Amino acid sequence: MPAASSSAAEHTRPIAAAIVGVAGCALAAEERRLIQARDPWGFILFGRNCASPDQVRALVAELRAAVGREAPVLIDQEGGRVARLGPPHWPPRPPARRLGQLAERDRAAGREAAWLHARLIAADLAPLGISVDCAPVLDLALPHRTRAIGDRALAADPGLVALLGQAMIEGFLAGGILPVIKHLPGHGRARRDSHVGLPVVAAAAADLAGADWLPFRACRSAPLAITAHVRYPALDPSCPATLSRPIIAEVIRGEIGFRGLLLSDDLSMGALRGSLGERTAAARAAGCDIALHCNGDLAEMVEVLDAAGPLEGESAARAAAALACARPPDDLDAAAGEARLARLLAAVEAPARAGA
Repeated sequence: MPAASSSAAEHTRPIAAAIVGVAGCALAAEERRLIQARDPWGFILFGRNCASPDQVRALVAELRAAVGREAPVLIDQEGGRVARLGPPHWPPRPPARRLGQLAERDRAAGREAAWLHARLIAADLAPLGISVDCAPVLDLALPHRTRAIGDRALAADPGLVALLGQAMIEGFLAGGILPVIKHLPGHGRARRDSHVGLPVVAAAAADLAGADWLPFRACRSAPLAITAHVRYPALDPSCPATLSRPIIAEVIRGEIGFRGLLLSDDLSMGALRGSLGERTAAARAAGCDIALHCNGDLAEMVEVLDAAGPLEGESAARAAAALACARPPDDLDAAAGEARLARLLAAVEAPARAGA
């Protein structure tokens, strides 16, 4: 931890209720000035920020030094297509769907593989100073789902997704990494990519409650979660979940029972309309504790930090409770874990090779 850092208890400046990304592999001067002045709660890294282990560690230290505290640093390291860290410095990890395919054959083996998958990802992240992974995805692997979810989803069976999601949460926590469940209240039925436009899911509330919400309910004790930029007319005829007070209050906090820190999905995505400031204000007013902005655009970052407001009240309490869930990593024989995971996943690789 940099010498300039201090504990959260000693930090007296207002903290902005936002997580932001930066443009490159090191902080630009104007980024550092903005971060020092506006003090976002945390940061998120992407592939553009990650060139080598030493460089990532240096960037993480720079970010934390700029705010003078041990700010959370997030990443999307799910495995498969969504992996910000990869070869040659970090090993490739399988997509979540492979874990689900194994569990469909052998539930116990699938659960063990899901735990190992998360625990090994945690072992990749912790030495870099990264403290939060935006995983697991608990959306259902339903037919006709958008490729934006695709093989990021574990399975179609809500009970199986719940089982594997819980195992992954445990694996991340055992490795000293805070997990983030996503995308509440469920993205699996969406047929449009929310990165480019707004998906509309026309399912009845009872159908959503009887399937899509079940994995989130089972994993509701997770410390953090991310909303879905999806509109559900049965729940709110006008607003996507990220911007919907009824969905956040009555479904995410109510029916699902999630009590942890709720992050918006990336506010720069194409599903949302309006300026970045308007999106941020709307997400916060709807009940998102933290506004998430990922693309590293400095002008947009200014808008988000201006509109996010201070982290205070119940949101501040939830943020503190989420960070308090972190613990030192348990011991791990990484080589043995890698070998065991490979043996487990071979059960679903072999039929695929045979049919190729």
